[in-house]
Amino acid sequence: MNGKLLDTNAVAALFNQDLALKSQLGDIRLLVSSIVVGELYFGAYKSGRVQHNITQLERFLDRNEVLVCDAETGKYYGQVKQQLKAKGRPIPENDIWIAAVALQHDLALVTRDAHFNVIDNLVIESW
Repeated sequence: MNGKLLDTNAVAALFNQDLALKSQLGDIRLLVSSIVVGELYFGAYKSGRVQHNITQLERFLDRNEVLVCDAETGKYYGQVKQQLKAKGRPIPENDIWIAAVALQHDLALVTRDAHFNVIDNLVIESW
């Protein structure tokens, strides 16, 4: 699969008109995991502009593909979580799922979270 998997902070940067990120992504196919969708909805519901943020999110989702977690994702999740445990380097649970989706679909993960760097074989792009 080609394209880039966006982490929550990358989508938020797009929503905030981050020109550096927008220029790097250009016409690349953008994908998000269902985990990121949940995090974005949570952010919208806890914000001071709930309806505006939900509308912005839903427009984004209409234009981009959402990858859902399935049994195969669970396999990758288990591998990543064990790697992290063996290294003594835990990261947030949602981020393990996001990494699992990226690995499952052989996608680079666009993120600004440095803790993803401890995951073996995960391609990280940070702009």
